[in-house]
Amino acid sequence: MSDKAEQNPYTSRPADEAATGPEAELRAVETELSGRWPENKLEPSLDRISALMDILGQPQRSYPSIHITGTNGKTSTARMVEQLLGTFELRTGRYTSPHVESVTERISLDGVPISPERFVETYRDIEPYVRMVDEREPVAMSFFEVLTGMAYAAFADAPVDVAVVEVGMGGSWDATNVIDAAVAVITPIGLDHTDKLGNTPGEIAVEKSGIIKPGALAVVAQQQLDAAQTILKRAVEVDATVAREGMEFGVIRREVAIGGQLVTLRGLGGAEYEDLFLPLHGAHQAHNAALALAAVEAFFGVGAGGGGQLDVDKVRQAFSGVSSPGRLEVVRRGPTVILDAAHNPHGADAAVAAIGEAFAFTKLVGVIATSGDKDVSGLLEVFEPVLAEVVITQNSTHRAMPVDELATLAVEIFGEDRVQVEPRLDDAIEAAITLAEEEDLGGAGVLVTGSVITVGEARLLFGRK
Repeated sequence: MSDKAEQNPYTSRPADEAATGPEAELRAVETELSGRWPENKLEPSLDRISALMDILGQPQRSYPSIHITGTNGKTSTARMVEQLLGTFELRTGRYTSPHVESVTERISLDGVPISPERFVETYRDIEPYVRMVDEREPVAMSFFEVLTGMAYAAFADAPVDVAVVEVGMGGSWDATNVIDAAVAVITPIGLDHTDKLGNTPGEIAVEKSGIIKPGALAVVAQQQLDAAQTILKRAVEVDATVAREGMEFGVIRREVAIGGQLVTLRGLGGAEYEDLFLPLHGAHQAHNAALALAAVEAFFGVGAGGGGQLDVDKVRQAFSGVSSPGRLEVVRRGPTVILDAAHNPHGADAAVAAIGEAFAFTKLVGVIATSGDKDVSGLLEVFEPVLAEVVITQNSTHRAMPVDELATLAVEIFGEDRVQVEPRLDDAIEAAITLAEEEDLGGAGVLVTGSVITVGEARLLFGRK
């Protein structure tokens, strides 16, 4: 590739030297991709991805799409949209990021990550054209831009009936934004990536609302006032229709159930979808479900001006089969160990509320490893009231905050007596389980959190695939 790019220390994890066959080929491709700019290093522009799409013959225009942005809840909402569309017998392609365990998770067909063989084949197919773009542009294509090109090519090759595409960061200049989605979804906007997107929800909403295209329908979660005003302004500018949670659709009621919750949702046309079982915890997931349902209604043209509603039995079937790995996922009992990928204060707020609602822990011990470019103090402050003790650790990527640095912040917030340090994640989890088992009355648990990468590595330790 071009020497215009720097070595990428963020998007690769330690190579499995024992890998052979397709896995070895996948590792080789990951190594090549890791030489590109990481996802948190940007040169805001659609020039490179647009050039690649031109060379490839505009594969992203060969299928309709649903485009999803926001700060938290994007992946869960995308997985729900995918599940709904699949239940209505449409072939789906889903592009989400970051990955929890394997890079292949980012590109899914019919709800299943593409195989290592197909991932490698797709990369090798477009590689010559990526090099052409590298040579033409002042800055070589980034890791995320190449992955986006691969996803759009794979979806066209499948072919899919509809693509469900999650924005990487922001919206306007995000590489995914070369699609012209008829349905744009904006999940709640909070403060994250503030150095690149802005310092207030309203400023961040400027970038995120850039996925709303002329004539589209924007399905919008409940937002803070400045973010809502920005989104509505963008919709007016491009003559888009807006469906707002709490106004045109929403959650009517919900109650905790074993293994998840029962929710009743109101669709775009006012029709109610009663007592849908959602096997995910927390009010935020119920709101994600409302967004997903409204997005799929809009895609099919039902509800609102189109009237009617989707087949309730199929909707019920779809939601009952939803999963979202690493989102309040229980991976062990006795003591209970939960994994949650909260990586900013907004996500931590949702996790804390859901834990209080769905679990009855008498003591909760945290295992925390974060990335270095996040609002770590803000995240720790949100978790402080619910975590009796924390074991501070570090995941395996260079993007991780050094364990000593994280421990210093944790001591400031939790106090020295409540902080333990274990540099290795496996040792940290074991230490947290030991602390939980010291609870005489039982009912203690462990929460592993702080980053998607930490949760992905913890899933591997617990044998989740």
